[in-house]
Amino acid sequence: MTFVVTENCIKCRYTDCVEVCPVDCFHMGPNFMVIDPDECIDCTLCEPECPAEAIYPEDDLPEGQEHFIELNAELAGIWPVVTEMRDPPPDAGDWDGKPDKLPLLER
Repeated sequence: MTFVVTENCIKCRYTDCVEVCPVDCFHMGPNFMVIDPDECIDCTLCEPECPAEAIYPEDDLPEGQEHFIELNAELAGIWPVVTEMRDPPPDAGDWDGKPDKLPLLER
């Protein structure tokens, strides 16, 4: 099992999770974060650190978020690793909890 970043991270992109990751498995894109499933050791440290509550165990994804398993794997192979906390976008709080953000994902 691995952990998966889901839709609520889109346009929020908080990086609190990267500070606690012992294996540097987070990758950052323009407006979304992903977890590399090949690097994740299922330590559970990142999940409670996400202010947007966008990180879930692969086996416990909310309904309709299953496609994020493949999306995390795909984008982790493209985007750079991020290991230090960065400021979220200025409007991150405005996007937290908004539904149907997948079309806004920037690659």
